[in-house]
Amino acid sequence: MKQIYLDNAATTKVDEKVAKEMQKYLTEVYGNASSVHFAGQEARRAIEDSRKIISKEIGANYEELIFTGSGTESNNLVIKGLFWSNYPRKNHIVTTKIEHDCILNSCKWIEQQGGKVTYLDVDNEGFVNLKQLEDSITDKTILVSVIHGNNEIGTIQDLSKIGEICKRKNVLFHTDACQSFTKIPINVKKMNLDLVTLNAHKIHGPKGVGALYIKKGIKITPLLHGGGHEFGLRSSTENVSGIVGFARAVKVKGIFEIGSITKLRDYFISELEKIPNVTINGVKGNKRLCNNINVCFNNIEAESIGSFLNSKGIFTSVGSACSSHNLEPSHVLMALGKTHLEANSSIRISISKYTTKEEIDYALKEIKNTVNLLRKISPFA
Repeated sequence: MKQIYLDNAATTKVDEKVAKEMQKYLTEVYGNASSVHFAGQEARRAIEDSRKIISKEIGANYEELIFTGSGTESNNLVIKGLFWSNYPRKNHIVTTKIEHDCILNSCKWIEQQGGKVTYLDVDNEGFVNLKQLEDSITDKTILVSVIHGNNEIGTIQDLSKIGEICKRKNVLFHTDACQSFTKIPINVKKMNLDLVTLNAHKIHGPKGVGALYIKKGIKITPLLHGGGHEFGLRSSTENVSGIVGFARAVKVKGIFEIGSITKLRDYFISELEKIPNVTINGVKGNKRLCNNINVCFNNIEAESIGSFLNSKGIFTSVGSACSSHNLEPSHVLMALGKTHLEANSSIRISISKYTTKEEIDYALKEIKNTVNLLRKISPFA
């Protein structure tokens, strides 16, 4: 059966150049990077070279970047680590209602520890209200955390404007850039970013490796204590092959690919909108991630659509991959003002540099057939 992978916001195919680079550090240069012998120091050099490549991509100094096991770990370290570094002198965090679950659940956890959290509203396209943001910051505020490119609806926040507010208010600013990294330019200095979460598997790198930019001088309590790896901020033997693969994924990206992906996204959206009673969730144009489509088929269950497409070898997502087994409606779509029925009628489609127009045309044909079939039998249609 033909298989068409349209769930690249969940994870991506590892680039062959990345896999080839990693292989060397699995079977040849496999020493522990903390060992003082030659094999260990060869692995150490590979890590530090990778650190320089990735930090340069966001305009940071290499010693300001630490490697973690995932974007989720990096986000947990930011929220919990800064809370414990500042509590009880400061105990307040400002975030949004459309963050990734790992941010929202970390915030719920610190509320249980005596912390306070403000969850900012967004408009019907997913943009933060900057006035509400500014008004929410108090002398007790530790951090503002706002996702850059949303993992479900693709809305891209204006980090520069948010950074200006945070700088003026003298509060730390963090962004989860897992979905946007390498798709949109990020410069930590120009955008006044203090902490940035990154990961590899959204950019055709390996799973199980993430990174966190921490501006020099920021004190943060580690989640993991041990041998003092990663400048004492993340103890654990480093995943050398994964880190090397992460850096290689950054190096092999091409600007032309973004333009090509964007054209395919816009074509996909324009064809979907020809289906009656269809709504695109989020914003259109250059304020949306180049690979993201989130579409509401109004009054048809998204799970049914996804199941039918899956049977045809077309892989999409209901909500985000981290919460796709949850029957609750997407918290992101609900924050946009969608009804339960609208939220439960929406699927996410995410393409990549490997997606072809032929695949999209086949998917469109099957989507139209599926929608027509389900509307005939739906009690709501």
